[in-house]
Amino acid sequence: MPVKLKPSQVLIDRNTKKKSVQHFFIKSTPQQELFELLNNHNTKPKVKQKITNELTRRGIKIVWQPKTT
Repeated sequence: MPVKLKPSQVLIDRNTKKKSVQHFFIKSTPQQELFELLNNHNTKPKVKQKITNELTRRGIKIVWQPKTT
């Protein structure tokens, strides 16, 4: 199964009571959103590693810069 960014959600339509599942695969996440999550201090290290693996798979080179205060 592909790598997930966060757990899947079950969406329930209130009118028809039909259920649909929404998956959050990392390969379908936009690049800008991945960079925002990577730079966020609240993101867990496991998720940051998944993001760096995905960006290198896409051929994007990550340049780390020191944090400015």
